[in-house]
Amino acid sequence: PDLDELQKNPQPLIFDIEVLKVRHPLAPAWGEVAGGSLEVAASTRPGWRPRAGGRWGSAPAWRQALPSSQAAKYYDAIACLKNLQMKEQPGSPDWIELDQKITPLLLNYCQCKLQCEEYYEVLDHCSSILNKYEDNVKAYFKRGKAHAAVWNVAEAQADFAKVLALDPSLRPVVSKELRSLEARLREKDAEDKIRFKGIFSQ
Repeated sequence: PDLDELQKNPQPLIFDIEVLKVRHPLAPAWGEVAGGSLEVAASTRPGWRPRAGGRWGSAPAWRQALPSSQAAKYYDAIACLKNLQMKEQPGSPDWIELDQKITPLLLNYCQCKLQCEEYYEVLDHCSSILNKYEDNVKAYFKRGKAHAAVWNVAEAQADFAKVLALDPSLRPVVSKELRSLEARLREKDAEDKIRFKGIFSQ
């Protein structure tokens, strides 16, 4: 429908997004797609894992291409729903219904941003979700991964602990993330010792 008509007479929307090319697909990581009520959540499923250990530096272009493209599509879908939500009274049933559709799309958007290594944007969006939905496990998990990637160790550990408190069945996944973080910390500590040794020996 025409956008002006849609603003006057809001109605449920279905986004049909076609993926034209997929390069070197990998198995999807946990939490990449939340079960959203819009078709876009199922038809634009991210299929890329973030770089091992969330290291600094830019990912290769072929790794960034698909998540970046999907992020743009999620962004457009979220913007459309946000525009409709602005027409509703905050806290009203219609506003809440739209917000519940926006949230899984925003989590999918955050997964794409994790894969693109745009960690601070993930922190902002996941925090905004948790301000409204304090028991959202996927928001805690994604925020924990983002904290770990930018060396916010205490915050990452706190978020992963919250994941376990809300869903103990995720212990294997969380344990893997914590082991990865600990390995990165040991590696960083070793690199720092070498660097400082070089400085003081001059």
